[in-house]
Amino acid sequence: MTDVGKNVLLAAPRGYCAGVDRAVETVEKALEKYGAPIYVRKQIVHNRYVVESLAQRGVIFVEEASEAPEGAHLVFSAHGISPAVRDEAQDRRQLTLDATCPLVTKVHREVQRFHRDGFHILLVGHEGHEEVEGTAGEAPEVTHLVDGVEGVAKLPAWLEDEKLVWLSQTTLSVDETITIVNELRKRFPHLQNPPSDDICYATQNRQESVKAIAPKCDLMIVVGSQNSSNSKRLVEVALEAGSKTSYLIDFASEIDESWLEGVRTVGVTCGASVPELLVREVLEYLDERGYSDVEQVTTTTETIQFSLPRDLRPART
Repeated sequence: MTDVGKNVLLAAPRGYCAGVDRAVETVEKALEKYGAPIYVRKQIVHNRYVVESLAQRGVIFVEEASEAPEGAHLVFSAHGISPAVRDEAQDRRQLTLDATCPLVTKVHREVQRFHRDGFHILLVGHEGHEEVEGTAGEAPEVTHLVDGVEGVAKLPAWLEDEKLVWLSQTTLSVDETITIVNELRKRFPHLQNPPSDDICYATQNRQESVKAIAPKCDLMIVVGSQNSSNSKRLVEVALEAGSKTSYLIDFASEIDESWLEGVRTVGVTCGASVPELLVREVLEYLDERGYSDVEQVTTTTETIQFSLPRDLRPART
């Protein structure tokens, strides 16, 4: 029986976005077409379960193209790569498949365009993140990383005399990015905006769905890996929007029973690289502890799909 007052609010949309779906399917189709081993540079997406599952099927994850044999089938991850990485794979005659999310590719093209037009680029993002490294690699000599509000003060003074535009990592918190850009504009009033919002639709949608339920939650459980930027942002958004506590977990087995003490309403969501089955396991865990009343709260419906790399698309008949 359902314990009186115990309930779950399930955020929607959640889970796989179109870019992640495309990236994972790219690896799966490559396995079907070429057979194991398939090499992937970095993690195909930032999710422990996905990576471990693919490894069991014959995928070998490497840090750099140089770690894969010459002539091997090599997949570039969803986070994007710099031109230098592409050149290295070409020099090694590797057969490459690019699983970069098209929304990340859009930011790369913006960097190329603004570099050609004589701009210096203020890239809002997290230092060391693979997406940031790939994006900055398009024009490293004119790209300046802004990591958090504190990064604004670290920018050199001579930039005040340059043409400036800001771009961003696609998986940031929308609210945090706005705060950083406002600080940038105080220092550089002539700063130009990108032609369109760089933060991806899925990141925004998942954050908005969390905001819709967080004020009603005593606890928000976010399923996602520690190296997933968009998953970590969901924890932050939940706390800022009013959830009393929030935790990031990979699996239901990581839930600490003490988190549930005195908790009436649990919010559940997951990052954009998380399979739905991991969310179902969390719901089963909560159901066994009396949280059987589950209400899905949907803030928007997603219909976007991206095509697979050309070499993996079905042949036309």
